[in-house]
Amino acid sequence: MKAAIVYESLYGNTHAVADAIAQGLQGLAEPLVMSVDEAAGTDPTATDLLVVGGPTHIHGMSRKPMWELAVKDALEHPEKGLVPDAAAGGQGLRAWFDALDKATGKAAAFDTRLEGNKLLTGQASKGIAKRLKQHGLELVAEPASFLVDDTNKLLPGELDRAREWGRTLGAALTPAP
Repeated sequence: MKAAIVYESLYGNTHAVADAIAQGLQGLAEPLVMSVDEAAGTDPTATDLLVVGGPTHIHGMSRKPMWELAVKDALEHPEKGLVPDAAAGGQGLRAWFDALDKATGKAAAFDTRLEGNKLLTGQASKGIAKRLKQHGLELVAEPASFLVDDTNKLLPGELDRAREWGRTLGAALTPAP
């Protein structure tokens, strides 16, 4: 079985979570991790599982003007310790979804977001899950959030949790005996 993990990442957190999910899928599926720009022009739905994730900005999926400002701020203020991900600055998940054809298959959604009440922080994975369903895909798990602190660093244990979530997703693909 094959799994495609498509991510949008500004500072590398969502990218790191995508890699950890892939590690969790190892042995249960053959994972391929790609940025949203790398996924453009491919058919990631031609796999057994499509996992899509991105950062939460202003209660949902990021918008191009917001991530452009975030990347600019990181570059202009290195003292903040934020380094734009190598894949930052591309088309973003919203544009990718707009170009994605209808499909069938299994999918899952994740995000990175600030630690705190979801009502206050928002949760991009809910919007990602909605878009996946609108494209005809069946969710195999509830949307998952992986948390960052107020300095935009992943909380301790989040990558382990992402690996475990990857194992759970892989198990959902395995037919029961």
